[in-house]
Amino acid sequence: MLNEMVDRVLEEYKSREIEKVFLVGCGGSSALMYASKYALDHEAKTIDSDLYSSNEFIHRHPAKLSEKSLVILCSHYGKTPETVNAACFAREKGAMTVSLTYDPDSPLAEASEFVIVYEEGKEQPFLNDAHAIMYELVFGLLYIKEGNPKYEAIIHSLAALRPVIEKAREQALLAAQTFGRTYRDARIIYTMGSGANYGIAYWFAICILMEMQWIHSHAIHAGEYFHGPFEILDKGVPIIQLVGLDETRPLEERSLGFSRQYGDTIITLDAKDFDLSEVDDQVKGYIAPLVLHRVLRVYAEELANARNHPLSTRRYMWKVAY
Repeated sequence: MLNEMVDRVLEEYKSREIEKVFLVGCGGSSALMYASKYALDHEAKTIDSDLYSSNEFIHRHPAKLSEKSLVILCSHYGKTPETVNAACFAREKGAMTVSLTYDPDSPLAEASEFVIVYEEGKEQPFLNDAHAIMYELVFGLLYIKEGNPKYEAIIHSLAALRPVIEKAREQALLAAQTFGRTYRDARIIYTMGSGANYGIAYWFAICILMEMQWIHSHAIHAGEYFHGPFEILDKGVPIIQLVGLDETRPLEERSLGFSRQYGDTIITLDAKDFDLSEVDDQVKGYIAPLVLHRVLRVYAEELANARNHPLSTRRYMWKVAY
C-alpha cells in the first residue's frame, strides 16, 4: 500500500499539465535521485527531466521552469538552506513542488506545496524509503500521463524489497569486513558506475569516503573512464566497481575488464551476485541500485569500524559557518 501522502500527489498529477520534471537536492539527497532521472530518460515519451544541485537550480534559472513543471526536492532533515530556497523559487514560478523529508514541520516542508515524510530502517516498509518514494513518484507520473506499463511491477517489487535487501546485506558482510581491514589506511579510493548505478557511486564517493571518512575519492562514470580517468590506474589504486542490471551494464563490464587487467585492487559489486528473484524481471535494472546502495552501506560501516573513524565524525559540517 502506498504512502497516503504519495497518493495525494499522484491524484494531483491528474489535474496538472506537466511537461518538465526537475529533481533538486544536495549531496546524498541529490544522489538518491539519479536512478529516477535514469528511469525518466529511459521511459518518458512526452516529459523531459533534469537533475540539479539546489543552489545551481536557482542561479541557473531554467527557462522551462513554469506552471507546467514538477519539482521534486529532498532534504533529510528539511533544513538544507539551498533546497528550501529552491522550493520557494520553484513555487514563485508556479511549479508543482513535492518535497521528501524526515520532518513534516521542517523549513522545507513549510516551503513546499506537497510534503512526503519518509523513514528508513528495517522496521519500516520499504515503500516508505526515500529511494522507493522517488520511484513511486516518477513511475506514477509516467503511468498517469503516458500509461507506462511498468508502474505496477515497480510497486510490487518495492513492496517485496525489504527481505531482499536484508539477505544481500548478510551476504556482503564478510567481504565488507575484508574491505575494511584491507583499505583502512588507504588515502584514496575511487568509485565507478553508470546508468542507474551512477548516483550511488557518487554518494559513496562524496558522502561516505570524503565526508564521513576523510578519504580522497572521485566518482568515475564508466562511460568516461577511457576518456581520461583510466590513466590513474596502477596496481595499487583501489576502485570500487558497481555492475548493475540496466541497459548500461556493458559500460561497467568494459571498465571492469580493463581495471582487472591492469590493477590488483578492484572491489567489484555485481547485482547479479545477489538474489533478486522477488523483483519483477522488467524492472530489475531500476531496482538493482537500491540493493547495491544498502550493500555499500555495509562496506561503509565496516570501513569506519576498521579505521576507528565513526560515520558521524565531521570536521566542518554543522560545526563552522559555511
